[in-house]
Amino acid sequence: MIGRRGVILGGGLLLAGCDRLVRDPGVNDALDRVAGLHQPGQRLIMGRDALAQEFGARQMSPDFRTNGNTDVEDAGWRAHAAEGFARWTLRVDGLVHRSLDLSLAALKAMTQRTQITRHDCVEGWSAIGQWQGPQLGQVLAMAGMLPTARYVVFHCADRTGDAPYYESIDLIDAFHPQTILAWGMNGAVLPIEHGAPIRLRVERQLGYKQAKYVMRVELRDSLAGLYGGKGGYWEDVAGYQWYAGI
Repeated sequence: MIGRRGVILGGGLLLAGCDRLVRDPGVNDALDRVAGLHQPGQRLIMGRDALAQEFGARQMSPDFRTNGNTDVEDAGWRAHAAEGFARWTLRVDGLVHRSLDLSLAALKAMTQRTQITRHDCVEGWSAIGQWQGPQLGQVLAMAGMLPTARYVVFHCADRTGDAPYYESIDLIDAFHPQTILAWGMNGAVLPIEHGAPIRLRVERQLGYKQAKYVMRVELRDSLAGLYGGKGGYWEDVAGYQWYAGI
């Protein structure tokens, strides 16, 4: 039986940490060679609609470690945080019929999904936690995607040096039932260190794809010309694979 980690191509991605760069050109070259087979191969094995394993409340981790940045320096975001995100809005734009500015209250008023899943970090640790929020597909349906849309890009409030954090997924993962914009964690409001006011949960991918501090959701037809052009912060600066399926 193939487990969730068994499809990460022999564990190659575990060679890198969530918070440190991969600088071994041999490792990156090897990962690049197999990247083209990883995405279609995993979806062929597991099916495009296969669900990530969900757990019971008693299986939740007593301590859920943080990944990536744990705070934001952006003045606008900090002003929203000081107000409990009462006037914060999520921008949804790009290749859509209707651009949206959704308040946190509006996101909470939508049909919610609650799921207890395992977060798997490339650094080698895992934790089980509960997440709550609307399905991303529900938000995209409200905006109405144009036929040319192929990718969903998540623009975030945090930065590492001069580089803004961002991530992206394709429409298959965007409309997966377990892909949500989580505002709740473990029965409470999402903590700052875990990405408040909302973070992406795309449960069939590794931890670095779970973008935190999401401010804008953009629909695009291509990832070319977007920052480093590889579809995500870690993909651009460290050579992580764009598709991190597990």
